Amino acid sequence: MVQDAFPVFLTLFILIDPLGVSMVYLSLVAGAGLERSERRFVAMKAPVVAFGVLALFIFFGRGLINSLGILPGSLYVAGGILLFSVSMDLLLGKPKRMQGEGNNGGYGTDIAVFPLALPLLSGPGAITAILIFTSERAGDMAFSLSLTVMVAIILALAVFAMLGSEFIRRVLRRTGVSVIERIMGILLAGMSVQFVYDGLHLLEVL
Repeated sequence: MVQDAFPVFLTLFILIDPLGVSMVYLSLVAGAGLERSERRFVAMKAPVVAFGVLALFIFFGRGLINSLGILPGSLYVAGGILLFSVSMDLLLGKPKRMQGEGNNGGYGTDIAVFPLALPLLSGPGAITAILIFTSERAGDMAFSLSLTVMVAIILALAVFAMLGSEFIRRVLRRTGVSVIERIMGILLAGMSVQFVYDGLHLLEVL
């Protein structure tokens, strides 16, 4: 059970990326000129919203896939391709994610919802991975609950990372954060290729 849980947790941790999001959070709240209490509010609200979104897909995503007639193998292949593109963003410095740094568009604490909760903490990569994992274990409520706990743990880490983002940046500096992001990108690239391989097997292409 633990052996099965670890790769699932690692995949979700890389995709949700608490450390990377905390650096974006730091730039956004600095650009917004938020007070300390407002910064704490944003750091708490964003993971709560993201948890609601991801939990929705954990428990109801499978029904959506079935209603659309999408085969599990097709989901694996599509998910693998999408996750590979996310891994390239990590390896190349996440240019798309970082475009919004330092500019909240005048939304104040609404940055907790966009872009922090959506699409950063609960982005297409994490949603796709959840759909893949739940399609593997259809009807397994214990697995769905354990997946929910994993998401909650990772998002709790995101809260601490955002609250401690200034300290993290001082300790790791930009170079340290960049190295960690690229290591995560390499791991995710390998996982995405495995998803495609498994999907092609399920579709009996290989």
